[in-house]
Amino acid sequence: MSGGAKKPGKGATKNTGMTGRLLHTKVKTARGRKTSSTNWLQRQLNDPYVVEARTRGLRSRAAFKLMQLNERYNLLKSGDSVVDLGAAPGGWTQVAVDRVGAEKGKGKVLAVDILEMEPVPGAEVMQLDFTEAGADDRVKAALGGPVDAVISDMAAPTTGHRQTDHLRIVMMCELALEFAIDVLAPGGVFIAKVLKGGTENDLLEQMKQNFTHVRHAKPEASRADSREAYVIATGFRGKKTDGE
Repeated sequence: MSGGAKKPGKGATKNTGMTGRLLHTKVKTARGRKTSSTNWLQRQLNDPYVVEARTRGLRSRAAFKLMQLNERYNLLKSGDSVVDLGAAPGGWTQVAVDRVGAEKGKGKVLAVDILEMEPVPGAEVMQLDFTEAGADDRVKAALGGPVDAVISDMAAPTTGHRQTDHLRIVMMCELALEFAIDVLAPGGVFIAKVLKGGTENDLLEQMKQNFTHVRHAKPEASRADSREAYVIATGFRGKKTDGE
C-alpha cells in the first residue's frame, strides 16, 4: 500500500458498532469558504461513521453500509469471488477482502473505478470508466470466470434536479445488473445503490426474473436525510441460454 493509506486495524470490519463517544466540533467560517462548504465540513467532522472509519483505518464511512447489509443478509462468504464496481476510495473493497478471506488466499476481490485508487491488500484494482463501450469485457477478461457477488456503489455526480439524478442512478444500476447477469455463478448476489422510491419497474422485474429474492434496504450508516438506498438480489438463477 502506498504512503498515506492506513491499513485497517485488526477487527476493523468485523463489527458495525461504534467504539467511541463523539464530541461536537464547530467549524469556523474561513475567508473565501462558502457557507455550503463550511456546513459540509462540519457534518463530516461530527459524523460518527466518519470518525469511526478513521479510527479503524477504513477508507470511507461507506464501509459501514456494506458491513450492515452483509450482517443483516449474510451476503459475502469466505472463499467468494467479488467484483466491486464504483470502488474508490476502497471502503467496500476493504470489507469484501475481509469477508471473503482474500488476503488469506480464500477468495478474490476485483475493485473497479474511474478514479485512481490506492492499492488494497488482497484486492486487484482496475481503473476504467465502466460506462464506456467495452469496459465490461475488460473486467470479464480480468476475472477469468464466474463470480459469486457483484456489488455496486456507483453513482453519477448529482445535478440537484431530482428526476435527472434518479435517471442517472438507474442507468448505473442497469449497467451493473447487465454485467452481473453475465458474470454471476448460480446462487450469486447482486447489490446496487438506488434512490428512495426504489428501482424502476422494468429494472425490478428483470431482477425478479433472474434472482429468487429481491429487496430494498437502507443501512443505518446511510445519512437520515439521504435518498440513498440499496437493492439486494440473491439467489441468481443462472445465465439463460438462447431459446429460454
